[in-house]
Amino acid sequence: MSNKASDNFKTYQNPNGPVITTVARPVMQQDNLYFKDIDGTGTVSVVNDWRRSPEERASAYVKLLSTDEKIGQLFISDWRMGPKYPSGRLPGHTPVADESGCVDEAEVTQKTIFGEQKLPGTSTLLKEWFSRHTIVRENAAPDDMADYLNQLQAIAEECDHFVPVQAASNSRNENGAIVFGMNDAGGIYATWPGTLGIAAAVRGNGIETADEWAEAIRRSWEASNLRKGYMYMADCLTDPRWQRTYGTFGEDPELICQIMEHIIPRIQGSPEGVTQDGVAVTTKHFPGGGPRENGFDPHYAAGQWNVYATPGSLQKYHIPGFTAAVAQNTSSIMPYYSKPSTEKSSVQQDCLGNDIDFKPYGFAYNRFFIQDMLRDQMGFKGYINSDTGIVHNMSWGVEALDYPERIGFAVSHSGVDLISGLFDNESGRIAYERAINGYYDTHELPEGFTPEMVTLTDEAIDRAVTRTLTEMFRLGMFENTYRDAKEAVRICANQKDWDNAYKAHLQSVVLLKNDGTLPLTAEKAEDKKIYVEAFDKDPRQAELSTAALKELLKEYALTDDPAQADLAILFVTPSSGNYFNATPGFLELDICEDKTVCNVDDNNIPQKETHQETTLTGAGRIKEIAASLHAHGGKVISNINFPLAWLVGNVEQYSDVLLAGFETYPAATLDVIFGRCTPTGKLPITLPKDDSVIAVDENGRCISPNDVPGFDKDQYMPDSMKDENGKAYAYRDAAGNYYELNFGLSF
Repeated sequence: MSNKASDNFKTYQNPNGPVITTVARPVMQQDNLYFKDIDGTGTVSVVNDWRRSPEERASAYVKLLSTDEKIGQLFISDWRMGPKYPSGRLPGHTPVADESGCVDEAEVTQKTIFGEQKLPGTSTLLKEWFSRHTIVRENAAPDDMADYLNQLQAIAEECDHFVPVQAASNSRNENGAIVFGMNDAGGIYATWPGTLGIAAAVRGNGIETADEWAEAIRRSWEASNLRKGYMYMADCLTDPRWQRTYGTFGEDPELICQIMEHIIPRIQGSPEGVTQDGVAVTTKHFPGGGPRENGFDPHYAAGQWNVYATPGSLQKYHIPGFTAAVAQNTSSIMPYYSKPSTEKSSVQQDCLGNDIDFKPYGFAYNRFFIQDMLRDQMGFKGYINSDTGIVHNMSWGVEALDYPERIGFAVSHSGVDLISGLFDNESGRIAYERAINGYYDTHELPEGFTPEMVTLTDEAIDRAVTRTLTEMFRLGMFENTYRDAKEAVRICANQKDWDNAYKAHLQSVVLLKNDGTLPLTAEKAEDKKIYVEAFDKDPRQAELSTAALKELLKEYALTDDPAQADLAILFVTPSSGNYFNATPGFLELDICEDKTVCNVDDNNIPQKETHQETTLTGAGRIKEIAASLHAHGGKVISNINFPLAWLVGNVEQYSDVLLAGFETYPAATLDVIFGRCTPTGKLPITLPKDDSVIAVDENGRCISPNDVPGFDKDQYMPDSMKDENGKAYAYRDAAGNYYELNFGLSF
């Protein structure tokens, strides 16, 4: 007999009520209805009675749980799967499978940018630590995901008090490179273009693209027993050097709001919030990560400040997306790591028009932004899930506090309900005991902090756990705990979802420049020799991508010699920086190889010292290839992938045709090139003209303000930089077109 929970759970169908699934938990009958014994009382208590409201049940359950059981529910961190999916985060680790083969029971020491921790096996984590919130990062098949998550629930059912395990994940339904901590998985579920591609498609084709995407996410995740997503970003892109550009919906607050209004209710199940067949949405990163100081990210010290250089920018550009998310009852919101800068910012207003007195605390530690603004003014009713690593590494503004004090300050003072990054039960317990053991009678706190602000109280713990339990009751996780792994495979293979996803890839292609070469119809392509090459920062990846392109074009007459070609098709995939580490200088946006650029000091000030940056290996060969073709009247068709707002001059000026993709399938781009589909996408971002429009002066101030999106930057640019049309910021091509928000040609 199989030891998998997937093969052993029992199902009870209530007439006009929830399905109940269980492996080990007793099921009771009363009034011809079925009830699971969640709290271990053996009665149809308030907790066990699904006819009661989720809020009522959660409030009752919190009173029954022990302090340690509740402290265990204050934390969420990534957790490993079983031997079939060994974690890339644990080199050399050998998983020890349980009887089911689905989970790992080995002890391990794990070290990431978010911190270091010694972790037990899975059963110990769930039974003794009572951890109930995990992050799953492995790129598992739907049935394996269901098997794994079902197994976690079966272990949790063995505890005296049953609380389901809620696994969260970063998004999984977009194409792109797999990057730890950003988009950990892809290609398993129906795969759309990147979120910038979604924005490009929606702007050119209508919101139905986002509707279809969101519905597919809900169906596939729910079928796999994934019930919570760290998605999506309501951040408005305002500094083009922010590495998280690719995860946004671009720079237009109106479009961001529209997308939030459509995808949140479709993923969660209703505009009123999560439903029993929905997936909880965690909208991020409040109050917007866009106003980076010259692009530096708060995963490292250089990027710890949000800079609002222009009056009113917070409310005009950065808050609207979150207002839309709150209106759609997003289940939780994730604050960003960064902290607001008074010194470098203009005065900003809250949602009532009052001037804000910025406190220099990271937003997860910032009571004004969480309690006063988000909850009291904006009406947010869900829970606050911190970004990963705020206690150990990205604790900007509270570095003087120790770990227990940071936990207490976040939960009790600021209003965080779930802390992400490490399982810190021991520190949480210390923060709780310090509230009652007189610790601060003999230990001084840093100036500005009081014991009440940095300790965990029963009231604060109960508030936090009640909120997360309420979400799980609303999702039906206590009753219908398990999923059919075979059904997960069937639902995730739904051809309509995959067809809709490919349609979105086609719609995401933006035609930036065309001298009449496109569409490259069969008649135009007949007897034409085609040179094909893919460029990448990684030479090995360039080789693989070139081979894949040639396979897609094998029916055409290909040549390896540009001098013999009538047409060249070039796919350009630049890459810049490292997400979790500061670059020696500003994040390079030029498409270049071995470019000499200035260093930057710890205060973001440009220095005389220099270093070299490469975003595309062999970038100079694009000019050479173009010269070879143009010498005999050939044409160059280039496509650039845009995870960032690249400076495109080193490609555009040598190309007769230029297209933009956003983690778009190459096959979809080729369908556009060869006229099998008409390009309809529109730019979701403005492409900067060149280095001059993002230059940083000797005081660290950017000539185009960090807090204003590209489409509005011209009003702050010096008149001396503006052309005859009053434009300075956007790239202008040889045909006179500006590559700005909403631009896109068609045939």
